[in-house]
Amino acid sequence: MQLIMSKLTLQHPHSGIIKSAPLGFSWTTLFFCFVPALCRGDFKWGLIQFILSPLVIPQLFFAFKYNRIYLQRRLEQGYKVKNTGGSSLASLNERLQIDLPVLSAK
Repeated sequence: MQLIMSKLTLQHPHSGIIKSAPLGFSWTTLFFCFVPALCRGDFKWGLIQFILSPLVIPQLFFAFKYNRIYLQRRLEQGYKVKNTGGSSLASLNERLQIDLPVLSAK
């Protein structure tokens, strides 16, 4: 498994809201448990992590998977990629195994 260390900039095409979506291993989730999810406004996953925080193994799982969960949730909400952070879109699609939608220029 290759860790991807970059960020995507996402923008909602209708509201114009911009969000940053880190990729790869989540060091903040590893060290601060559920706090990063709450800071991102992701209350559902923050609560799940809070409930499971006394257990070590689930917290390690979330450190590896939370950034992907967060990205998928934003894509489901209609956000599109505005900036790939220096990585090519094709390589990100291949590594993440997701077809990332791109914000069209108007």
